[in-house]
Amino acid sequence: MIKDYGQPPRADEIRSLIERRLKEVGDSTGPRETQTVDWRGKQVHLDVVEVKIGDLYYNPATHRVRAQRSHDPRLDALVDEDPWSVESQQYLDKLLKNLSADPTQIDPAFMELKDSLREYKQTEPGLTTVDGVLVNGNTRRAALMELHGPEATMRVAVLPASCDWSDVRDVELSLQLRKEHRRDYSYINRLLAIDELVSQGVPMPAIAQTFRSTASACEQDLWVFSAIKSMIERSEADGRRIPLIEFERDQEKMRELARTYQKVKAVRPDDAEVLKEVRLAAIALDFSKTDVRFIEPDFLDRYLSPRLPDGFIPESESAEVAIPGLGRSVKSGSSQAATARAFTDKVLRAVAEKSATADGTPDSWTEVHSLVENAIKLAGSDQTLTKKKRKVSDRVTAATDQLQQCVTDLVMSRADRSLDEEAFNDALLKLKKVLRRLAVEGTRTVNDPGEGVDWLRHVMLESGS
Repeated sequence: MIKDYGQPPRADEIRSLIERRLKEVGDSTGPRETQTVDWRGKQVHLDVVEVKIGDLYYNPATHRVRAQRSHDPRLDALVDEDPWSVESQQYLDKLLKNLSADPTQIDPAFMELKDSLREYKQTEPGLTTVDGVLVNGNTRRAALMELHGPEATMRVAVLPASCDWSDVRDVELSLQLRKEHRRDYSYINRLLAIDELVSQGVPMPAIAQTFRSTASACEQDLWVFSAIKSMIERSEADGRRIPLIEFERDQEKMRELARTYQKVKAVRPDDAEVLKEVRLAAIALDFSKTDVRFIEPDFLDRYLSPRLPDGFIPESESAEVAIPGLGRSVKSGSSQAATARAFTDKVLRAVAEKSATADGTPDSWTEVHSLVENAIKLAGSDQTLTKKKRKVSDRVTAATDQLQQCVTDLVMSRADRSLDEEAFNDALLKLKKVLRRLAVEGTRTVNDPGEGVDWLRHVMLESGS
């Protein structure tokens, strides 16, 4: 069910003003500025008018800052209850300006947007409902407000008067997910959008098409988001829980976990559950992707359990598994999986405590972090000694080192003008040819590509390079 946020308090006044502006544009015989958007399954051309910045409201349903709203639970709840209040609008204003992964810090991209608007003015119109709720251009409003104040005007295209909150969602998604859009949704906000579409009964192929993705990739994103929601629910204790925003930096770690989990599950389902639980604990503790990879199905039994203090995991916790939302528990099919889940629950509660602690680091977090860190070091040491080196990866690493040295040599060559430019150009053409072949073979060989292979394929095969 799409949440209905109602209308802003000055909706009638703003609607009347915008309708007058639209009539003026319609009656004019001169050229008209329009914006084309996807509207209920077809493209429509909307007239653009000028509206005072102070007469426009931030969209409380925008996917741009959905995850970031969890940064302050009180204000998050206020946005849901009273989205048009001054405090709610100010909170949205702050989130739109700040970093997705750290809402306490100004986003450099926002400062660049301000500089661009200062120098080149507003090059593209925003998009609003007839009541003055911005569907697109929320961040531009924030920048223009800082530059010129509420009495200045902003150019906006106006959606049809029949627009409802379902339309607001659909239009925003269609605009934000165009390839040419300058600023993509953050990782968690993208997952939220996919989850919302699924909850509305939109078929997965249609969702994949909306996100310019594949059904399998969207299914993987849905699995990841389900795991994240479960982690947040399991972390709750004494009124504290991990904020959704804490997972913004974990995209590659979560996607890699999803791929590894599915591979292990196909042959050893119990091992897959143990692997998933302990890796989720390491991800919540913010270990690097390289560290998380050292966690294999035997990690708990071989490296972690022997180092846990007596009674660290109560016996009762490892015997049953709770079913989220039902208030019931069932016997675990695997004692190892139950132990792993109990350990992860303890980790998640420690992470939630740390997130809620303004000063210092709680002892509970320090203890579990130290336990996992020491176990990872041992597992990494063993894997380094016993695993066969992967020659392909080593060669790419060696080539990367050589290219880094090339950058240094280029810088130094400027001082004495020693660069043979023709030879350098010829060498780059050879590199381009080899990278293209590498992209072709990598695409053929890697069944479940990660960010690196996706990047190589896009640059060398899809972008027309």
